[in-house]
Amino acid sequence: MSLAQAVRDKLDIPDLVTGGKSLKDVTVDIAKPNEDFPTKLWWNTFLLVLTITLIDVAIIGYLFYEGLYLLGINNPVGWGFFVVNFVFWIGIGHAGTLISAVLFLFRQGWRTGINRAAEAMTIFAVLVAASNLILHVGRPWLGYWLFPYPNERGPLWVNFRSPLIWDTFAVSTYLSISMVFWYLGLIPDLATLRDRATETWRKNLYNVLAFGWVGSARSWSHLEIVSMILAALSTPLVLSVHTIVSFDFAVSILPGWHTTIFPPYFVAGAIFSGFAMVVTLMVIAREVFNLKNYITMKHLDNMNKIMMVTGLIVGLAYGTEFFIAWYSGNEYEVFAFWNRAFGPYGWAYFIMISCNVLSPQVFWFRKLRYNIPVMFIASLVVNVGMWFERFVIMMTLNRDFLPSSWAMYTPTLFDYAMLIGTFGIFFTLFLLWCRIMPVIAIAEVKTVMPQKEGAHH
Repeated sequence: MSLAQAVRDKLDIPDLVTGGKSLKDVTVDIAKPNEDFPTKLWWNTFLLVLTITLIDVAIIGYLFYEGLYLLGINNPVGWGFFVVNFVFWIGIGHAGTLISAVLFLFRQGWRTGINRAAEAMTIFAVLVAASNLILHVGRPWLGYWLFPYPNERGPLWVNFRSPLIWDTFAVSTYLSISMVFWYLGLIPDLATLRDRATETWRKNLYNVLAFGWVGSARSWSHLEIVSMILAALSTPLVLSVHTIVSFDFAVSILPGWHTTIFPPYFVAGAIFSGFAMVVTLMVIAREVFNLKNYITMKHLDNMNKIMMVTGLIVGLAYGTEFFIAWYSGNEYEVFAFWNRAFGPYGWAYFIMISCNVLSPQVFWFRKLRYNIPVMFIASLVVNVGMWFERFVIMMTLNRDFLPSSWAMYTPTLFDYAMLIGTFGIFFTLFLLWCRIMPVIAIAEVKTVMPQKEGAHH
């Protein structure tokens, strides 16, 4: 028995791989969903989300043809569901970067069971977020104008002082780094699927995807070095991306938005909602794909603890906002927050508080942290609350400085269809990915397996 294993046993630390699995068992169990024919449950779920996606694409085409007047946006609420969805989905993607980069640098072994799915979730969430941002501009076919490139338009150039341009750089950087990091880690596992494939076409496909990986010591050394570099580059993105998204609001001069607490508040909220979505997906994956020995209760317990801590930070931010509004003595600031809690959208504010501040408190109790139905419902409730947080921030501008211009934002059927469509696109991509690539990092899980008696160290 190794010293590390002896310490784990002495301290009663749960194993990260249970069931007494051998190295071969790990490969067989994790590769099974990719090698077997899809189940009836997978087909039914996939056809449902694909239908939602196709309806969403049709509605987007109709919006292109008719224009954004079909939505509920007005003056003064010029940012509707598109921007709410954008901020929400960018936040969902944050957990993937934190698990894959920050926990990698801190050598947290428990990340290995969940990092691959979290990284895939990040990429799909950012793609959904970017699509909402492009549609929001009204003329999405001119979206390429957001990029600064030599052009034929003379002195016309992007405004580098605009937060919307900062968003473009932040999201494109985030997506590119995340995709490289995610795919790099997949290469050894794709080679494993290649070596196990019996059909020629499957073997050739995975060989191309694995870039001919042979698993030599030199290859592994290079992979480790590049992973470390990418993790170091990705870590600042955990803080910077949602900070820049918060600048969309914080650099304005509007009461309720013009506040320095937005960057840390948005980052904590993003990690909060991201981990909630990872818990939702992992609880389903461990049941459907029979991966309970690899996504253990220890993994879920750790994620529940992070949700509880970030939930407390978000709750502190809500309270701090109200305190600073009162302490400032600025009547417009005071009114903005009074309107947020007790105005026409007060119902949304109290949904937000109930979901984001009260629901994570169940995780103070170990018994509830280890209860699958409780954590699953709590993770869903948290993401409902985080969507409403963005809704509240956006919609409570319906009452600005001039009472004569006050108006209500009333979402139309097109708004609701676009919201539901974002989930359709996300889950369509995620289900396809689960069929083609391993849900768990096969090679990485093997590094944290408990050492068996008599094994070579």
